[in-house]
Amino acid sequence: MNILIVGHARHGKDQFAEYLGVSFQSSSEAALDCFLFDVLNKNRERKGLAKYQTRVEAFKDRANHRAEWHDEIKWFNSPDKSRLATLIMAKNSCYVGMRCNLEYKACMAKGLFDRVYWVDASDRKPLEPRDSFSIDFDDKTMICVDNNGSL
Repeated sequence: MNILIVGHARHGKDQFAEYLGVSFQSSSEAALDCFLFDVLNKNRERKGLAKYQTRVEAFKDRANHRAEWHDEIKWFNSPDKSRLATLIMAKNSCYVGMRCNLEYKACMAKGLFDRVYWVDASDRKPLEPRDSFSIDFDDKTMICVDNNGSL
């Protein structure tokens, strides 16, 4: 079974994937491995900022640059909106953290996922802006996981 887990930043998507016990990779990790580490460092150099020394350092800083990561992944997925998802699913049974609605629709049209979970912690965590997360909950195609209480 191929699984997609979506939801806003810090709502517990990775933790839910761990709970399911499936092999997974986040969009951030996959993007760093495929292309994003070099792109981020070129962007930082243009801005006069110090380059990231490691992928781990970049990954830890991702929350401070979510819109930039979103835009760069969108660029990588042009014109094939399912490009990153296809790469992730070639090695895993679960993709965690897709953030673009156009990518979501393209992947669903291709039948890449058998099940989609929406992790919601909106009672205790903020929603993120549309410039970094544009997928909306759809009760016809997604299973909502309420993460507003304890684990």
